[in-house]
Amino acid sequence: MPNETLSQQLRFLLAADRLKGVTRKNYIIEPRRRENAAEHSWHLGLMAIILAEHANAPLDLLRVLKMLLIHDLVEVTAGDTYVYDAVANQTQAERERHAAEQVFGMLPSSQAAEFRALWQEFDARATPEARFADALDRLLPMLLNVAQRGYGWQEHGVKASQARARSQAIRDGSELLWAYAQSLLDEAASHGYFREG
Repeated sequence: MPNETLSQQLRFLLAADRLKGVTRKNYIIEPRRRENAAEHSWHLGLMAIILAEHANAPLDLLRVLKMLLIHDLVEVTAGDTYVYDAVANQTQAERERHAAEQVFGMLPSSQAAEFRALWQEFDARATPEARFADALDRLLPMLLNVAQRGYGWQEHGVKASQARARSQAIRDGSELLWAYAQSLLDEAASHGYFREG
């Protein structure tokens, strides 16, 4: 029989599996279907490994990876909140705080405290690691939308001004990725990937 610590960790890992069932509004490239939150977290981790050299400041890459792997775990109970959904965004912080207590509370106390701290650090964007992780979290949906010729943006009536406003924080994590994001948005706008206005 496993000891109590191992039992808690295994229960948490099984609960984390539910992240695979949390559907996001973004689409993967092939075949065109919505991505799930677990796929999103994996892809962000890969991005961090590949793009870390472009961060504005030296990074603790392991810390970035930890943040990216846990930042959406609260969605297991809170669900995904679409960034352009103004109504859902009004209650997102409270729903996710409550979910963090539930989800991270399944772990042994030391791990629960570490995960919650990393989740809060990501949310506050107070460190170079958090700002870089957030930059990737903003860039990935943009890359997917441009690869899909704006399919998701068009489906949800997203305007270029909204996407530009969302991308501004990329600059805090990586000036180079921010410049690239701006060129992507210019390209998307020129191809009519956004709703007018």
